[in-house]
Amino acid sequence: MTRGRVALVAIVGLLLLAAGWYTRGAGLSARRDPWPGEGVLAMLARDWALPAPYRTMTNPFEGSSAAVRAGMVHWADHCAVCHGNDGRGNVAMGQSLFPPAPDMRSDVVQGRSDGALFYAIEEGVPWTGMPAWTTGTADGERQSWELVSFIRHLPVLTPEEIEEMEALNPRSATDMEREREIEDFLRGGP
Repeated sequence: MTRGRVALVAIVGLLLLAAGWYTRGAGLSARRDPWPGEGVLAMLARDWALPAPYRTMTNPFEGSSAAVRAGMVHWADHCAVCHGNDGRGNVAMGQSLFPPAPDMRSDVVQGRSDGALFYAIEEGVPWTGMPAWTTGTADGERQSWELVSFIRHLPVLTPEEIEEMEALNPRSATDMEREREIEDFLRGGP
């Protein structure tokens, strides 16, 4: 083994020992901020593991306003609970995840290939809150591609679209009852 390799193995070993010492007894919590470089390492690992066919895939619905619309409806019902209607991830559920839900409008996310976004939707992202949504059907794949179309649209989302999505967000029975009581009150009911 050359001196360079021995030095590299020693440095990696020391870094692992330091990480072990630093984390020993620190607990595991979804409330902590990611360590410096942790996000970069996770992104590099995802890029490394992305199956080759997905690296060059392009969205078959690119430029389709119907796909953006269908993706928006699906997003409001399934994705907004963690990512927010606007895609910023600045909602209670998204901020409680570890790592927190990413800002889907960011250059980092928008810089991902269509295939990488599709793969993340279909297969999920391990060690995060992102579940796998694959159904194994052509209809399920179409919905995932429509979500990719909507993700690409997020940076130019209008206030009117956000308002429309709010009406599409799932509501709990308690929320619906509260809305009904308010409507009854406004109509002069008890």
